[in-house]
Amino acid sequence: MKASRFIEKTFRKFIPAPFTLAVILTLFTMIMAFLFTGDQSFSYGIDILKYWQFGMWDPSLLVFAVQMMLILVLGHVLVLSKPVSLLIDKLLGFVNSHITAVITVAVSTMLVAFFNWGLGLIFGAIMVRKIGEKAKRENFRINYPLLGAAGYVGLMVWHAGISGSAPLKVAESGHMASLFSADKNQAIIEKLPEFISTNATIFASWNLILFGILLILIPFVLVLVAKKTSATQIDLPPARKKNSEIIISGAEKLDHSKWFHLIFGAILLIAFFASYYQELVAGLLTPNMLNFFMLSLCILLHRSFADFLAALEEAIPGAAGILIQFPLYFGIMGIMRETGMVGDIANFFLVIATQKSLPIFTFFSAAIVNIFVPSGGGQWSIQGPIVLESAVKLRVPLNKVVMAFAYGDQITNMLQPFWALPLLAITRLKAREILPYTLILMLVGSLVYIAGLLLM
Repeated sequence: MKASRFIEKTFRKFIPAPFTLAVILTLFTMIMAFLFTGDQSFSYGIDILKYWQFGMWDPSLLVFAVQMMLILVLGHVLVLSKPVSLLIDKLLGFVNSHITAVITVAVSTMLVAFFNWGLGLIFGAIMVRKIGEKAKRENFRINYPLLGAAGYVGLMVWHAGISGSAPLKVAESGHMASLFSADKNQAIIEKLPEFISTNATIFASWNLILFGILLILIPFVLVLVAKKTSATQIDLPPARKKNSEIIISGAEKLDHSKWFHLIFGAILLIAFFASYYQELVAGLLTPNMLNFFMLSLCILLHRSFADFLAALEEAIPGAAGILIQFPLYFGIMGIMRETGMVGDIANFFLVIATQKSLPIFTFFSAAIVNIFVPSGGGQWSIQGPIVLESAVKLRVPLNKVVMAFAYGDQITNMLQPFWALPLLAITRLKAREILPYTLILMLVGSLVYIAGLLLM
């Protein structure tokens, strides 16, 4: 496939490492904010630097970064446990070729991500890593970067799924009205419903149909690309070896105890169900819930605390990218929010929209903003009021524009490597290796979503 080879060569030549790309986006955002917002004075330039700094160290966003690091590390530690490793190997028993590999990874990752974005994020990375290890061990050839792209595809369906930020927020009573100031927007608030049920967004028949189409079409496209691309070398470190000849004495016996970790793991599991029973019944899964549950399983499934800590030591280096790069993107979000750039981008499209074209313009504006503000919830809090106000004025169904926003926000994850950092850390791939293929998937997904918005 000449097109895919051209894109691959171009990305390898011109796309830098994710950290360098984050720096470039930061500088670009600063320049755009200075030129197109404010009064272009020296003092305003200093204000932009302050917005950047405040965004980088926003306490709520730093909590989010730690949650993401724990999802990555605990997921990796869980897979390093013997029971989970053996279970995944059994599930992947029929994967013995490039074709079966990309289909298995893409379908399973999209299904898991539709249920929960955090779980899909780590699940796809683990599947790619395990198949890479199996291909290397059993000597069947695969295109490992293409497989990595298949493991990332869940991030282009998550926002229209059960854990989607915008659809879940508008389902909360009074949320939409809370986005507007009562003194200035009373006329808009009066036309907003109390909430929009998830039956009209996530579980709407047309949304499920679009997801079903992607569930078939994306693996099909990956198979076509797989048949036209050559196999690659798989450079993965050897599996961790356990030293069975360690001499232990004194308090070290607790570290290696076969029962002490089971007691503590059971306490964690009981605390989990006691704390989150209602959320589980309601079908909700938050990052804290996911991390607490994975920590419980990690303690229980490893042979001892010593075994758990050894796996932890192996998994922690993979979180380095998140630790240093997330604050840079938080800084970009701070600039975009405080200077009003998000509103300017959204309004640029929405001011020329009509009743028919508003969902399409909402899709594109959300897609562009997501490149600079790669957080669905954060982007909705800034862009949501503009989307809702435009829909009210043009009499467009609110559930339609909410999902148009969700589709646009998620689709450019295939271009923005921010959310790929956990996958890159676990699979040992580079962003420039998977982006040529995720770009193809982004184009396919965009066509499906745009067609759906026009026809629904």
